Amino acid sequence: MTHDVALGPILDDLRTLVEVESPSGDPVALAASADVVADLLERRLGGLAVLVDGPAGPHVHWSGGGEPRVLVLGHHDTVFPAGTLARRPFAVAEGKITGPGVFDMLGGLVQAIHAVALLDDRSGVEILVTADEENGSVTSRALLEERALACGTVLVMEGAADGGDLKVGRKGCGTFEVTVTGRAAHAGLEPEAGVNALVEAAHQVLAIAALNRPEVGTTVTPTVLHSGGQSNVVPDAATVVVDVRVETADEKDRVEAAFAALVPLHPEAALTVAGSVNRPPMTPETSTDLFALAASLEPGIRGVSVGGGSDGNFTAALGVPTLDGLGAVGGGAHADTEHVLVDTVVGRVRLVAGLVRAIVG
Repeated sequence: MTHDVALGPILDDLRTLVEVESPSGDPVALAASADVVADLLERRLGGLAVLVDGPAGPHVHWSGGGEPRVLVLGHHDTVFPAGTLARRPFAVAEGKITGPGVFDMLGGLVQAIHAVALLDDRSGVEILVTADEENGSVTSRALLEERALACGTVLVMEGAADGGDLKVGRKGCGTFEVTVTGRAAHAGLEPEAGVNALVEAAHQVLAIAALNRPEVGTTVTPTVLHSGGQSNVVPDAATVVVDVRVETADEKDRVEAAFAALVPLHPEAALTVAGSVNRPPMTPETSTDLFALAASLEPGIRGVSVGGGSDGNFTAALGVPTLDGLGAVGGGAHADTEHVLVDTVVGRVRLVAGLVRAIVG
């Protein structure tokens, strides 16, 4: 039996999800969002969607039954704070779908559901929609890794790369926080009695920035500095936040070791380092066969490696074949320019349906 893909119901479902705001780190909002996701899964696919409670909010798991063969992976949390919808409501105009979370990644989530709905036999298919991907997947990692290993193949519904390219590789990424402890003193009367944590932090920022190796894909970028409270007080504390991206496990090990080896320049200052490269690199060989399958279904589609991370990093690191970027085609992730291109939606649904059908046999 051949099912047709209708754009109208897809847009209706996407509006429904967007209009239930789901900011990361808000368990109450995410509980409401999870209920809507579960209802959508059950209405479109039948069966039972199970809510898996966690401190960050509920994850939603649906199974078509039978022996698990493929995990379709997404998340329902977004980066936008509650109230964004009032300023930037869901809309479809001039060939674009707009609204908070449409590209990252509610559009891909709805497309995935409609893709699976095209299958007469949904056995072997699982869909997992997590609640904390934007905050590092701390509470969902064990679950998504468990289901990835059980299914043996993962399709990640994150937004596509530019022009609809699939994502065959991702950098490993993580955040480090370096805290400097010094000693306060009056900046005018006796600055020499203090230990200036801000000056020490400046030295550390330069040492950290020197860990960059862009020629091998490693970026180490200090992004946030907090220090001091009064203009006439030698600051006794400072904190530096650093974004790290790496392409290889060797670079992950090198950078983590370098952070662990940081020492203060001032003999009376103290350093504390926290953090890690918590998302391992997703290397292209994990997607080779899946990308070839996608290219057979949509000749001319390209695969690219990107700097951002996703839950596909975790599943690929387990050795589970993983293909990412199968979600919405558009752009502006995490920004007010976020959008999905209307004329790509139906084609993407068909591509994902074809992939799932081929995998489950």
